[in-house]
Amino acid sequence: MKPMCRCQDERLKRNISPMHSVMVRYMRIMKLYRYILDERLKQTGVYRSQHQILMMLFDHSNVSQKEIAQRLYVSTATIAVSVKKLEKGGYITRIVDQEDNRMNKLCLTEKGKYMVGHSREFFHNVETQMFHDFSKEELAVMEQYLDRIYDNLSQIPMEKDMTERED
Repeated sequence: MKPMCRCQDERLKRNISPMHSVMVRYMRIMKLYRYILDERLKQTGVYRSQHQILMMLFDHSNVSQKEIAQRLYVSTATIAVSVKKLEKGGYITRIVDQEDNRMNKLCLTEKGKYMVGHSREFFHNVETQMFHDFSKEELAVMEQYLDRIYDNLSQIPMEKDMTERED
């Protein structure tokens, strides 16, 4: 993905508010970040959303599809599609819940655990490059700002439950 040239950047500054300017930059960063991840993850055959599921299962084993959907803020249908692909690929298995035979719990296979380790190493390398030359203090301040933004957005009433949102 090619970065915007300075002339486009300067036009943005003149025509938009400081809040919108920050938002444009944030979105540009997230698009580039996702592009980098997607390009690298193509080689593994497991997509970014599937990696998120694997990482969640590594941290919270034996959870249901519904719990994963709630934690990732996506629909259960979205999770179902990814889970089928991950199960077919040998990354996860389903275990019948002992307390409720109608429900399955998901857990990682050895192949899934290996993929998580591989992914975490890659994500760490991208993050290290992304925050190169930032001091611990700058990162702490940025973290506070991002938490404030999240808290502010959380105050906006939702028309429907966040778990129904598609990404």
